[in-house]
Parts: sequence; C-alpha cells; structure tokens
Amino acid sequence: MSEEAEEDALFVRPFIMTGGRAEPMHDGLRLETLVVAVPEPPPATLEFERRRIVTLCAQPTTVAEVAAGIGVPLGVAKVLIADLVVGGLLVCQQPKELPLHVLERIRDHVRAL
Repeated sequence: MSEEAEEDALFVRPFIMTGGRAEPMHDGLRLETLVVAVPEPPPATLEFERRRIVTLCAQPTTVAEVAAGIGVPLGVAKVLIADLVVGGLLVCQQPKELPLHVLERIRDHVRAL
C-alpha cells in the first residue's frame, strides 16, 4: 500500500468525530475562550479526539489552540469541546481582555489552520 493510500485509510472525516452534528451543544465558545480540564482523570471510556482534548487542556488552552493541537477544523473542535463541557470534563473561562501574546498565538494558530 502506498504512503498516500495509508494516510487516506487513517483519515477520519470530521462529521464522524461529531456524530454528524455541526452545532455545539454549549453556546458561547469563541476562538479566545479558555478551556481547562477538571482535576479528575478522564473516564476510561473517553475515546480518541475527546481524550486528546482533555489531555491538551490540562492547562488553560484557547479553543483555537485546541483545534490546531488536534488537527481539526475550528467548528469540529467547538462541537467536541462543547460535548466535554456539557459532560463536566472541561470548564470554560471567558477572559475579559486578552494579553497581546495570547492574541498573537491565536492569530498564528488560525493561520496554521
């Protein structure tokens, strides 16, 4: 099997990750919204991208950084993050004003998408 064929075989369509949903269950997630995992370990039943998100969010992480970190479009990341917020595994924090270095990091991650 060629390298390109192997990559295609491993690719998971975004709508499969979200169960076909395009709208998040939790409203209000923005690029700069900080999400952080609750201190408890994630349940063993948590699979794939959701487990990666919880691990990535051990420290406060923006929605944009999560999308870039797991390599999915922003809309997909919002749906997955919202599921985890509703499930009690992540907590959202809306910053009142973002420091310049955070804005620059968001800009760089959005460009990378």
